[in-house]
Formats: sequence, C-alpha cells, structure tokens
Amino acid sequence: MTIRLYDTSARQIRDFTPLTAGCVSIYLCGATVQAAPHIGHIRSGLNFDIMRRWFEYRGYEVTFVRNVTDIDDKIITKAAEQRRPWWSIGYENERAFNDGYTALGCLPPTYEPRATGHVTEMVEMMRGLIERGHAYESEGNVYFDVKSFPGYLSLSRQELDNIRQPESTGETGKRDPRDFAMWKSVKPGEPSWETPWGRGRPGWHLECSAMAHKYLGEAFDIHGGGLDLIFPHHENEIAQAQAFGDEFAKYWVHNAWVTMSGEKMSKSLGNSVLVSEMVKQWRPIVLRYYLGTPHYRSMIEYSEEALREAESAFARIEGFYQRVIEKAGGPVEPAREVPPAFAEAMDDDLGVPQALAIVHTTVRQGNSALAADDKDAAIARLSEVRAMLGVLGLDPLDPHWDGGNASDRGEELHGAVDTLVRLVLEQRESARARKDWATADAIRDQLQQSGLVIEDSPTGPRWTLGPR
Repeated sequence: MTIRLYDTSARQIRDFTPLTAGCVSIYLCGATVQAAPHIGHIRSGLNFDIMRRWFEYRGYEVTFVRNVTDIDDKIITKAAEQRRPWWSIGYENERAFNDGYTALGCLPPTYEPRATGHVTEMVEMMRGLIERGHAYESEGNVYFDVKSFPGYLSLSRQELDNIRQPESTGETGKRDPRDFAMWKSVKPGEPSWETPWGRGRPGWHLECSAMAHKYLGEAFDIHGGGLDLIFPHHENEIAQAQAFGDEFAKYWVHNAWVTMSGEKMSKSLGNSVLVSEMVKQWRPIVLRYYLGTPHYRSMIEYSEEALREAESAFARIEGFYQRVIEKAGGPVEPAREVPPAFAEAMDDDLGVPQALAIVHTTVRQGNSALAADDKDAAIARLSEVRAMLGVLGLDPLDPHWDGGNASDRGEELHGAVDTLVRLVLEQRESARARKDWATADAIRDQLQQSGLVIEDSPTGPRWTLGPR
C-alpha cells in the first residue's frame, strides 16, 4: 500500500513516505478571520479533512494543525470601518468558520493555534534570522532579505527579477522592494506587541512559519492550502523557515478554487456565497458532497444546477440505504475494509471522483440485489457503501448527520411534518383500498408538488424530500 500525492514543489505525483513511520504531520493554512466564510474557504478545510480521514483509515496517526490568522491588515481595516475592536471581529468570524467546518462534517484539528498567541515564537525566529544575516530591522520594521536566501522562489519557480511583493501599508525602509515584512512597526490606533525592535505586530508569513515550527518541529510531512497561497505566502514561509534552519515541509499540496463565472470566489470581488446562507438552503451533507467529491486539484464552478445534481445523486444513495435497512429489519454495520478499487483510487492522489464512481456502482449492484430479492447481497453492498462513505465523511448514518447535530426545534418540526404527511398518506391508502384511483393519484401529485417523493414499499408508503 503506497499513497501518492501531487507535490507542488516537484510538479508531479510522488509516493508518500512519512518522516516518522506510522505518523503523518499536516499543517494547513486556515482562516484569516476578517469576514465570515464562503464556500471557497470551506472547500480547503473539506479537502484536507478527506486527506486526513484517508491517512487515518490507512492506519497512520495524524497530527493535523490548522491555524487561525487573527491579526492582519484586513482585520484592522474592517475594525476601523465598523468602529469595533479588532479582536471582536476576529473572534466573531473565527466562530463562523468553525461553525462552517462543523456543519459540513470536518473533524476538529489536533491543534488550532491563533497567531496572536505565538508572538514569543515569532520574536525568536526573527532574532535567529537577523543573527544569520537573512533579516534586518529598519524603522521599527523587520524585513526578510530575499537575496540572502538562494532557494527563494523554488516553490512557485518564478524569476526574482519578475516578482513584486503585494503592497502593504506602512512598510518603509526596505533595502530591496522585493523584501517582505516579518514585523510591522506600531501605528496609531493599531494593536501592538513589544519586541527588541520596538512595538508592532506580526506579518502574515511569519505567523505560519513560527506556528508550524512550534507544533510540528523542524520538519513535517505535508503543508497544505489553496492555490492562491503559493506566492507570496508559502514561498515566504519556506524562506523564513529554511533560513532559520528548519527543513520545513516535505510535501506541498494545494487545493483548487471554487469559482463563479470563471473568477475565484472572493469577498473582495463580491462573488462569494456564504456558508451560513448555504446551509439554510441546502442540507449540509449535500454541500459536503458537492464541495468534497470533485478532485481537490479541480476547479469547481459554482451553480445552482450543479448543486441540484449533487442533491439528486446523494438522494439516490440515501434511497438505497432506506430500502436495504427496511429489508434487513434494522441497522447495517459498515464493512471493516473498503473495496480494493475504492482504496486504489484514494491512494492515487486522493482520487475521490474515481472512488465515488465505485460507490455509485456498488449502490446499483445493491439495487439489483433488492430487485432480485437477494437480501444478503443487498446488505453486503450497503455495508461496503457505508465503509466508503465513512472515509469521505458522507455516511448518512454517521451520528453527525443522523440527527446528532439537529436542534431540538428542528427535530420537533420534522416530527410534526412527518405526522401531517402520514395523515395524508393514510387518506391516499384509504382511497386506494376503495379503488378510488383518481383521488389516490391526486393526493400523490399534490405531495410531489410540495417537494416530497412518495414511494410504495412492502411495509407501506414512505416519503422523502425530493430534489429541488
């Protein structure tokens, strides 16, 4: 068994060999909490949640670190615009991100460090870089000297003469415009911390280098994030960490974007779709299916039609679950192992689309077994499907989805609707018993127009919510 991953630094799929046998260490660039998350933000968390689950299925002990950038130029700007404390905006949006991750079934990280809690580690790293000649202080700022590090731009493979660091306010006194800020001197009204070079606040890139070192040491297995982070963020992380003396990440893995009309989903472009709004319109498990089942390196073009297709596809899986459980007369446990073809797909750079095709093939085989009244075969296929969907975080019978996180009010509402629908179905059954087919069909049509799917089974009629 060998897991293979596309390593951005190598520009190819490589066999994965952990630094420590039986263990995998992952650092994922998490949220910059200046605003509530859109589905593009959450996609990254989902993709790496699936990666983590697969490593754990394969028997590895996973240490998963996902940081929170809770101090940043954008957060300070938002605070000024809204006349609120910067930490209030950060905390509110950090909670929104965690609510989004939880709603879509992401496992909590092993560690979730905040940048503001690690200024001591940042100061230590800056001191070491200055001593080694890779950084310098100027007017209360501390900059990384990019020319001092020969390996700079090895990840993005750009030419130094062609790059420009994104402009940022208050960065004065640079020796070279391509040098980047690790520490920014204090400005009136902005938060600040004391350092040997005066009061100020950390730069974005330094935060992640210091936190990765703190929680994962001098070397770790996988560093992840979105494609947009390759330059400058990840490039600058590498420079700081390796110039400090760390080996840093062995593999670099990047997920693609969620786009709208071909543009990356972004708050600044005004084309984002907030997770908090989406979960009001779509079941969270359907959103996870929609965002988590394309290959992590493939762009997702957002559309209502694509979401409806995802909802319909998942409804077919759920219908199979329901029919087999009724036939079995009770719960069906997941298999101990996934089918070999599913494992082969997942081992090959987390090939979720190919793995999902195995899921749907198994569902079709199970439905054929039901049609042939082969109870044992149908149960066996559902057991396999549960094992596969469990790895993807999509098993409808997982307590997270199976009412485990439903609010009491939501359960009461579902119960009330179920009672009303069953009363109507009883009227339909009475019409069928007296062979009043017109009335029976009219009742069924009215229920379907209300968005319900009615299916007659040996144990009586049942209803489910249909696709939109």
